[in-house]
Amino acid sequence: MNLNLRATPENTYDAIVIGSGISGGWAAKELTEKGLKTLVLERGRMVEHVTDYPTATLNPWQLPHRNSLTPADRQASPIQSKVYNFHEASKHFYVRDVDHPYNQVKRFDWIRGYHVGGRSILWGKQSYRWSDLDFEANAKDGYGTDWPIRYADIAPWYSYAEKFAGISGSKENIPVLPDGDFLPPMEMNVLEKHIAKRVEAHYKGGRRIIIGRVAHLTVPHNGRGACQFRNRCERGCPFGAYFSSNSATLPAAKATGNLTIRPYSIVHSIIYDEQKQRATGVKIIDTETMQTYDYYAKIIFCNASTLGSASILLNSTSNRFPNGLGNDSGQLGHNLMDHHYGVGAYGDTDDFQEFYTYGNRPNGIYIPRFRNVNDSEKRDYLRGFGYQGGASRGRYDTDEGIGAEFKESLTEPGKWSFGVGSWGEHLPYYENKVTLNRDKKDKWGLPTLDIDCEFKDNERKMRVDMANDAAEMLEAAGLKNIGTYDASPAPGFCIHEMGTARMGRDPKTSVLNGFNQIHACKNVFVSDGACMASNGVVNPSLTYMALTARAADYAVAELKKGNL
Repeated sequence: MNLNLRATPENTYDAIVIGSGISGGWAAKELTEKGLKTLVLERGRMVEHVTDYPTATLNPWQLPHRNSLTPADRQASPIQSKVYNFHEASKHFYVRDVDHPYNQVKRFDWIRGYHVGGRSILWGKQSYRWSDLDFEANAKDGYGTDWPIRYADIAPWYSYAEKFAGISGSKENIPVLPDGDFLPPMEMNVLEKHIAKRVEAHYKGGRRIIIGRVAHLTVPHNGRGACQFRNRCERGCPFGAYFSSNSATLPAAKATGNLTIRPYSIVHSIIYDEQKQRATGVKIIDTETMQTYDYYAKIIFCNASTLGSASILLNSTSNRFPNGLGNDSGQLGHNLMDHHYGVGAYGDTDDFQEFYTYGNRPNGIYIPRFRNVNDSEKRDYLRGFGYQGGASRGRYDTDEGIGAEFKESLTEPGKWSFGVGSWGEHLPYYENKVTLNRDKKDKWGLPTLDIDCEFKDNERKMRVDMANDAAEMLEAAGLKNIGTYDASPAPGFCIHEMGTARMGRDPKTSVLNGFNQIHACKNVFVSDGACMASNGVVNPSLTYMALTARAADYAVAELKKGNL
């Protein structure tokens, strides 16, 4: 038996944060800046900004396999290796699937990175606000439970998060996509500008193409450098030009003197004291020694990711909570969602041959939702979708010539092409769920997850429009050789998983209240993707940042009042 022999005072903090990804980093920053001695528990290794980005400046010829994956890489990570930015120079920021098993009742591609910073090193950086169209959807169409907040409740916190993180974008006055506090936007290229004008004119302003809103700095900001248009973000950015826990929130937390990070610490469970009717701490397993330790705090923020937080809460059982911490409603683990994507259209043009692009812009265009927004765009499915994409020039494609002449021809740019892919909303179905499999345990003795999740008829109906509407817009813009595609990836592969511990107004139908606080255990907060009651159409990370900052502000205020 492994015993924690350290004295309790050594292991006691004001607050504990489980996880160091986007939401965990924000929780750490906010709690430490408000004066709380805070312990961050991370199951993976330490990653220091700049010094632990070993491939950030390497060129392909400086890598053993020219940035390609080996058969051994694919064998060790059959799921992770499907991801667009998983390659030789970034694979160390992803888990090895063979080391972290889970069980797919239905196919679910669980993409993960276990290290300090988590997927904040790897994310796509697209950063959009929700609108009331998103927050009111559940109440209006009856799927899921009503959100306990509206846009007005979170708008100031969106601003707060944007101003610190540094979000570049343009103000467009689009009701379904509220404007934010932006740094200067990146610039669309010549074909993107042309298509944007043609589409807006054709649809009389009903469809808009704008530059993406991204957590890339276009000017120096908060001690971080501007984006260099290298587009090697998944390796870690030595300039700090995109937002990550490593470059932004954790350094801010460290600067307070109130931060302690403990890597190699898998959370076994949250400790609940039945007499005090509150959580008192967290039990961890040291991944290097296999020894267990208990850490204690007044406030606990669970930010281990949607599935990680669900796993921890489900494993945190007691006489009071036999089915998982705070699970009086029976909703814990249910309502799992992901955006469905991998569908869109493409085309090309012979025009604009005298123009080219600058650098490797790590951003594209965005087309906000237009379906089911008003009666004129009403369809036979619920909710909607948006598009991301962009224009580029590839290499001149020829197999003619030989020797120097052929080599020289390869330096000639080819046609301009333009493509868009769509992100669609996934309804919060109760039956899409995760449960603990206590018969199949990992190498640390913890139950593995059974994941049972699928897209249904509503999503399949939507995908027809996602492809056809894209092709229609490209045709209206005057492109040629237009085609559509639908790769139909499984849930999880969009890496926007959310739900499992949803917010709600009624403790009988939800796990968390409007401040991300567990209804039945007031000093535990969950502000990562697990908290989401629906998933909208835009990338979710900015919403996690805002919700976390808001929850931390509330938690500290309640602590000072003596309510926690």
